[in-house]
Amino acid sequence: MDIIPMCDASLPVTRAPRIRFPAGTVDCHFHVFGPADAWPYAPSRSYTPPDATLDTYEALASTFGIDRAVIVQPSPYGMDNRRSLEVIAESRLPMRAVLVLEPDVTDRELADYHALGARGVRLNLLFGAGLAIGQADALAQRIRDSGWHLQFLADVSTLGNLTALVERLRVPVVFDHLGHVPTVKGVHDPGFRNLLALVREGLAWVKLSGAYRSTSLPVPPYFDTRRYFDALIEANPHRLVWGTDWPHPSIPVAMPDDTDLVDQFGDWVGDAGLREAILVRNPEQLYGFERYDGHVPD
Repeated sequence: MDIIPMCDASLPVTRAPRIRFPAGTVDCHFHVFGPADAWPYAPSRSYTPPDATLDTYEALASTFGIDRAVIVQPSPYGMDNRRSLEVIAESRLPMRAVLVLEPDVTDRELADYHALGARGVRLNLLFGAGLAIGQADALAQRIRDSGWHLQFLADVSTLGNLTALVERLRVPVVFDHLGHVPTVKGVHDPGFRNLLALVREGLAWVKLSGAYRSTSLPVPPYFDTRRYFDALIEANPHRLVWGTDWPHPSIPVAMPDDTDLVDQFGDWVGDAGLREAILVRNPEQLYGFERYDGHVPD
């Protein structure tokens, strides 16, 4: 029997970042795990996370100036979305969710999930307990009329048919973590160039998150990922969103300090108008949040 590895825990947040996020900032990618005895993990998972509680996340959000958030169904829970949906019900923050669903999900189930805050379906092509890419077409057909999107956790350098795939889905498509291209392949990798073209044409969204998942460097700032940030921003800053990826499960480097990661984002995205677009206005459009007017609704 294979041993499922345990992830490292996230580091405590001990200081505020140097930068100040604009009011209405949305963290577009985070997870909550556990308690494990109450929320069991999928047997087919590829890693086991330590508990990462909503209370801890909300404290981080308060320190960083995050006003709204999107919880993303993590692979250890497989297709059991109950924990992610429970977080929305429990949280003091306005939230949306990206779930993992089978194509045979019913219209009634989709309507119920929508009412609870779900706005997308994630296809995990990297870790166990996920969906195969062959189900993308069926899922796109199921969600096309709901305004939802498909979110891919995938290394785009391995998807030779990326442009054709996105064009035929006819739903908004989001790629996690800079497209997950290992930095040793460079920004001229054909898969990443295809992603840039899709972003430029407004056919795909990308999360400026998880730089440690593709870096060749052991600690932040992950300078080798800067080229990917810059290329994506140059392609189309109005198709980019940002996320903490907290609590950073199953990463290939030492656990980073969350404040360092926020400061890295601030150093690389220094223009106030650009930050406003990436952190506030773009996620309002993608996830259907109300336009922020200085007050976060209950």
